[in-house]
Amino acid sequence: MNYANLFKIAFKALSNNKFRTFLTMLGIIIGVASVITMLAIGQGSKRSIEQQISEMGSNMIMINPGGDRQGGVRMDPSAMQTLKLEDYDAIVSRATKVAAISPSVSKSGQFINGNNNTPSQMQGVGLGYLTIRQLQVESGDMFSEQDIASSAKVCIIGKTVVDNLFPDGSDPVGKVVRFNSIPFRIVGVLKSKGYNSMGQDQDNVVLAPYTTVMKRILAVTYLQQIVCSAVTEDETQNAIREITEILRENHKLRDGDDDNFTIRSQQELSSMMSSTSEMMTVLLACIAGISLVVGGIGIMNIMYVSVTERTREIGLRMSVGARGRDILSQFLIEAVIISITGGIIGVLLGVIATLLVNIIASWPVYIQPWSVLLSFGVCTITGVFFGWYPARKASSLNPIDAIRYE
Repeated sequence: MNYANLFKIAFKALSNNKFRTFLTMLGIIIGVASVITMLAIGQGSKRSIEQQISEMGSNMIMINPGGDRQGGVRMDPSAMQTLKLEDYDAIVSRATKVAAISPSVSKSGQFINGNNNTPSQMQGVGLGYLTIRQLQVESGDMFSEQDIASSAKVCIIGKTVVDNLFPDGSDPVGKVVRFNSIPFRIVGVLKSKGYNSMGQDQDNVVLAPYTTVMKRILAVTYLQQIVCSAVTEDETQNAIREITEILRENHKLRDGDDDNFTIRSQQELSSMMSSTSEMMTVLLACIAGISLVVGGIGIMNIMYVSVTERTREIGLRMSVGARGRDILSQFLIEAVIISITGGIIGVLLGVIATLLVNIIASWPVYIQPWSVLLSFGVCTITGVFFGWYPARKASSLNPIDAIRYE
């Protein structure tokens, strides 16, 4: 018996029980669609996180006061005052692997313009901050070195602050707003960056000279953070080692003393976020993959029923010359047709479901070709694997016993 006839017999057998065949396919369809959709959501989230971190500057380094917290123990307040302007100056003058650097201090409060007000954060930074965070001034100018030296009450503001304080659409440059009770003259407006992957509004920000925030708002002599960027992404670890040596020497720490500062890089954050995203993607794919196994068991169950129902037919075919391998091939072909057809429908449904998730829920998604090929390949293997045993049973039937079967 040739394979063309085997395919005709298999298609006829499946078409005689269309609804049962569809229900058998359903497990495979749901499994394939689930795997594709879950992997697309996981990969989309990963790519979105990587893009957001890249926009923040993949070579960015953050220096915070105090050592690493152990076991969630709260540190002494004095440990949070270990970064000084002298440390910033030392890094500026001695570090060779650092491209840009800025002190950072901040204070949350209310910004007021006439009858309009909005909560935001006043960030005291240096001129290098825009380069480090890849920010651009859309209108007006950045404050100057002279403004920093004189602790001038000037600021540049983000788009969200502009929309809340100037809802009439007027140009905010040159206008005066109050932060709590302190007047600040707006010298520039930042170009919009939108929301990041953590849902944080990057445009709800106000930047001012760090000296102004330290003296006029916080009344402190220490820094809350120093941010800088390495000359290249590959030099990030070298820059961290260089900064560590400078700060340890500046803080007069002996060999064996713990650091009283903490240095983190965007690479560490990116690696941590990516590994978490990868783990969640694998978890989602494993959960969705269970549907494929359930679909395979459904194929085995239906093939068993089909063998039982067609025992007499099998006996008749074998009695007129059909060999055991012909019967085996016939039932395997039926199982493979079910799994492949279900796989094709599942792929289409998975792509549609992924697009709907993106449109309706606005989640970032990305369909990788290998995920489609993998899920389709797995469903085909599943069909062969779970269809083989019932087909093997059918091929090993005794023709006489099969014909007598009631």
